[in-house]
Amino acid sequence: MALLRNSDFWDDPAVKLEDGWNAFRLRRAEERDWVQTVFAFRGYGLSNAWIRVMARVVMAREEAFEHGLPLPNVVTDGVRGWRNFTSPPVPYAEVTIKIGDKEFTVDADRGGVVDTRIRAELPVGWHTIELTANGGEHSHAHVYVIDQDQTMGIISDIDDTVVVTALPRPLLAAWNSFVLDEHARNPTPGMAVMMERLAQHHVHAPVIYLSTGAWNVAQTLQRFLKRNLYPKGPLLLTDWGPTEGRWFRSGMQHKVNQLRRLADEFPNIKWLLIGDDGQHDPEIYAEFARRYPDHVEAIVIRQLTPSEAVLAGGRSEEMMGSTPGTPWIYEPDGAKIATKLEKLGLLPAARADAQMGANDDASSL
Repeated sequence: MALLRNSDFWDDPAVKLEDGWNAFRLRRAEERDWVQTVFAFRGYGLSNAWIRVMARVVMAREEAFEHGLPLPNVVTDGVRGWRNFTSPPVPYAEVTIKIGDKEFTVDADRGGVVDTRIRAELPVGWHTIELTANGGEHSHAHVYVIDQDQTMGIISDIDDTVVVTALPRPLLAAWNSFVLDEHARNPTPGMAVMMERLAQHHVHAPVIYLSTGAWNVAQTLQRFLKRNLYPKGPLLLTDWGPTEGRWFRSGMQHKVNQLRRLADEFPNIKWLLIGDDGQHDPEIYAEFARRYPDHVEAIVIRQLTPSEAVLAGGRSEEMMGSTPGTPWIYEPDGAKIATKLEKLGLLPAARADAQMGANDDASSL
């Protein structure tokens, strides 16, 4: 039995098994004349300093291109979730990143994922950069550059916060990830309106989506967010599968690491942390607020319905008292959350929002 607990025995075979399977898929793709394709994701950066570039390099059929841009099979060929996982990744692929008239060369990791920070003196706002792999077709990534003096930002979980996924329930999670038509996924009630109000009120505040989901589904999630009118922002996802240290990556640790990184990268920003009580968001956010009390504006937890809570592992109301000085909002939908945000002064009253919209409409006539 001691042998079964020996991580060296289990971890190396897990990595080798995954690498061997990916190598087999890569050979098959090359035999079929598939080409290296860069799926570029939204990134972020600091004004006149640097940008964080994120992408994934996979093998894809040449017909996956339209107007010179790569499109995953899920767009051209259907929208079943499993299609996001069929393209073999290209480990350690060499990727050229073009920012204006400057070019940089970086290497993907063993899962084909590029996540790198590059020196770039760009002004505040959205910018478009170009990525290519192995001389193939180029892809475009949108990067939001944040003002160095920005003091407010928004970080939101995805699963059961902006989209109803029932992620903690294994069978339903598998159904939602691999089988369900992406157009059949349901947005969480009121959350899109609430977050859009936040983005309009805090005009230059970055909106960042943090999830334990795989990079494979990044473009599916981006389309979902756009289709349901959520504010535009980069996704911080992870790469599923074994590592040299463990059989499965830790979703909790991924979120903890990304939050700490954002605190270090943007020392002036206080974040509004939005999540749900179905997994570990309350514990993760509370830990972050204790470690970085000056980086948290408030913690918003979307309360699951009673049936969701039973199947998802219960609630976490006890966390609300563990962070003195940090306001908590704990409500079941976006409308009630918005009301509490108004009381905290993070949103204007709804009537003021409506009047502002009416004035904007009148001025456009």
